[in-house]
Amino acid sequence: MNLKNKGSAALLLSLSLVMAACSSSNGGGGGATPSESPSGSNPPAADGSGGKTTIEFWHSLGGRNGELIDEMISRFNSSQDSVEVVGTYQGGYAETVTKLQQSVSAGTAPDLSMLERAYVQFFSDSEVLADMTPFMDSTGLSLDDFTEGLLGHSVFDDKIVSLPLNRSTPILHVNKSMLDEAGLEVPANWQELREVATALAEGSGENQVYGYSMVYDTWYPIAMITQAGGRFFNEEGTSIGFYDNGVGLKVFEYLKENQNSGALFYPPAQDSGNIVNQMFVGEKVGMIYQSTGSIGGLLESVEFDYVTAFLPADEVYANPTGGANLVMLEDSDKKEAAWEFVHWLMTSPEGAEEFIVESGYLPFTHAMVESDAIKELWEREPNRKVAYDQLEHAIDTNMHIAWQEVEQEFFSAIQAIMYDSEDIQATLDRLKSEADRILAQYN
Repeated sequence: MNLKNKGSAALLLSLSLVMAACSSSNGGGGGATPSESPSGSNPPAADGSGGKTTIEFWHSLGGRNGELIDEMISRFNSSQDSVEVVGTYQGGYAETVTKLQQSVSAGTAPDLSMLERAYVQFFSDSEVLADMTPFMDSTGLSLDDFTEGLLGHSVFDDKIVSLPLNRSTPILHVNKSMLDEAGLEVPANWQELREVATALAEGSGENQVYGYSMVYDTWYPIAMITQAGGRFFNEEGTSIGFYDNGVGLKVFEYLKENQNSGALFYPPAQDSGNIVNQMFVGEKVGMIYQSTGSIGGLLESVEFDYVTAFLPADEVYANPTGGANLVMLEDSDKKEAAWEFVHWLMTSPEGAEEFIVESGYLPFTHAMVESDAIKELWEREPNRKVAYDQLEHAIDTNMHIAWQEVEQEFFSAIQAIMYDSEDIQATLDRLKSEADRILAQYN
């Protein structure tokens, strides 16, 4: 299906507004780091300055990670005399999507952009992303050089339209000291999670301690759906894949039972990432489902023995990936110069490898994994090695061009069940009906 032939401009703009209005900012789903001020905001230089070709690169990272992007760009610009990259912070992932869609329509798109991986398929189907295959072939780069668990949103219609950059997964963060004091082991499956969390839960009011918590996001229920043997979309892409098999009912009954017993603290939607992190640091909760990108900050903040572990399994282990990929825009007339930057990012120790070490995102090439820098990092911070090892169980069951629209209906279902305690089966009935209505437009 090619949306260019189906009124893609209106659909793109409409969807971008929905995503900008509804996108979660809690950091689950691999969201961009919040920032009080934009980074990389230098105005573009004119081509020919110093004999260099100027490339415009949009990104979605603010705060310290934005500063690391700026430092990475500066290293590249100083490393050669032919290309000058100008990096511009465009806001979070959803804001970048909106601006990118508008710029494509206006003919003012950048040469390169960071793009949250779940949005890649929509842009690819609209034929606005360049195929990087010829550039990879000409420089000896192959998909075999990349970590397989992070390539789920790179190839569409036999074209390589994106490559991993700042990627993350959810993981279980554990207050090992709290578990040790209670004589408990880190849970490996749902049954053990329920038992450990129930044993940790105690007190009431301001003194209440919960067994575990998770950020308000679709990331974690999707992981559990797959752990229980379901899929977010069915194989045909015509409906959700956790309704007829009873998996959705199983997942949300499990969560509600734990919530009602005090084993699970389900946070408010607003600022839930910070709330969950603060409760963990303050020892108000023993375990949290949170992004791998939180490891560095938690290590600096906790005063107890802190470890990470795989998300607990049900039928199988499974964890969705998040974060963003790098894309090249089809309308760019500077693709050769843009590829010089991309190739440097992917292959130079001073490129994305240094950014990965400093930022906390996952190493995404085999060369990075085997590098001395990453090995030394994992020796200092074994929690990050656990995050990489968990990629063996990475999943991409939310892949569909209609994902962003169906995701909003899924958020509504989560809210109805976890906040309003509405009937689980009736809520899932409504979700299936709405999902089927949306998906029918694309089939």
